[in-house]
Amino acid sequence: MFQALSNVLLPVMIVAGLGALLASRMRIDQVTVSRLTMYLLIPALVLDVILRTPVKVAEAGQLGLAFLLVMGLSLGLGWLTGLGRPGAERRSLSAASGIWNSGNMGLPIALFVFGQSGFDRATVVFLVSIIAMYIVGPAIYGSASRAGGRHGVAEIFRSVFRLPTVWVALIAVALRELNVPLPQGVTRGVSLLAEATLPLVLLSLGLQLGAGGWPPLHRRVWLAGAARLIGGPLIALGVGSAVGLRSESLAVLILSASMPTAVNALLIAQEYGGDSETVAGVVLVTTLGSVLTIAAVVALLPGLG
Repeated sequence: MFQALSNVLLPVMIVAGLGALLASRMRIDQVTVSRLTMYLLIPALVLDVILRTPVKVAEAGQLGLAFLLVMGLSLGLGWLTGLGRPGAERRSLSAASGIWNSGNMGLPIALFVFGQSGFDRATVVFLVSIIAMYIVGPAIYGSASRAGGRHGVAEIFRSVFRLPTVWVALIAVALRELNVPLPQGVTRGVSLLAEATLPLVLLSLGLQLGAGGWPPLHRRVWLAGAARLIGGPLIALGVGSAVGLRSESLAVLILSASMPTAVNALLIAQEYGGDSETVAGVVLVTTLGSVLTIAAVVALLPGLG
């Protein structure tokens, strides 16, 4: 476990920690950083990976299906942690358990643990998670939104298809299936942007955590945190085995499901009228607790082979 902490998590903690330190000392325009990441760097990363990854379409589809099943069961587990609580809190506990950080933390940790091949598979998971997050998150809070308002089903799907990552992924898959090569100058430019993605997403994570306050922590927050950090990887192990994932693909799914609650889950709660304090509490608990739980998962993963 110590080796996992030092070799895998320490680089992540250093970069994110520097971002948190910077955000605590000075005012940083996080909106601009987030937009650079979401609308430029992540689409470049997705394009770069899809065009050159050896992961086959069938395997990617199997991995994506497994992720969606794990997400659904994690949402249900989070819902159970909120039994007996008001609807707004219960929905937020569900979202905090079922929407995890497969990007800012999942991608760099997958690269450090598995190398390039695991990173390519983790990018597939991340791509599915982006689309699912912006459908599932608003849907969870939809019943609390005003009827016929801007939070309806049509608006949810419009918001998903406004994400450039979705269109870039579709174009990249088409280019790959049709064997249409891009000019070398274009691919080199895309690769340069892709290489800048991981450092910036880690800094962005640190900036978001450093700028936040200390939210209230109560028993349900701790239960949802346990559902995310302990229940997530256990669910992934069962689901991945059931759908036929093996070796590295199964390990990547389990590692992804062990990640803490995504900061984006908090942003979605704020946008759609959820209990943002509860989500913020689960983000804090799982981010801090994941230092130990991810190290444990990384240490146990070789046993799957």
